[in-house]
Amino acid sequence: QVQLVESGGGLVQAGGSLRLSCAASGRTFTIYHMGWFRQAPGKEREFVAGINWGGGSVVYSDSLKGRFTISKDNARNRVYLQMNRLKPEDTALYYCAARLTFSPQIARLREGYDAWGQGTQVTVSS
Repeated sequence: QVQLVESGGGLVQAGGSLRLSCAASGRTFTIYHMGWFRQAPGKEREFVAGINWGGGSVVYSDSLKGRFTISKDNARNRVYLQMNRLKPEDTALYYCAARLTFSPQIARLREGYDAWGQGTQVTVSS
């Protein structure tokens, strides 16, 4: 099993930045991809960004590309989400997820991930 713990959320003004961190533990050698999702109240959980754990290729939600950057530190078993120029509509609970089975492409659907963290709240004030 893989355990994921997110951190770095908080309250920020519109236009500001936050960096989220996700620490993976357990059987981390089984990780193929890592992803970030978010869920606002009353809305579906949506894909934000994903990264190949071994190779480092990345994919983004088209609507967020350019403001958000995903990165990783394999030595520390961590994945990060740098969020810039934040908007009130970015307010959500942000989740880290891991895919533990092989896939040639980084999954963009929540069903494509096997392990989830508890989430970290990001609130952007106007």
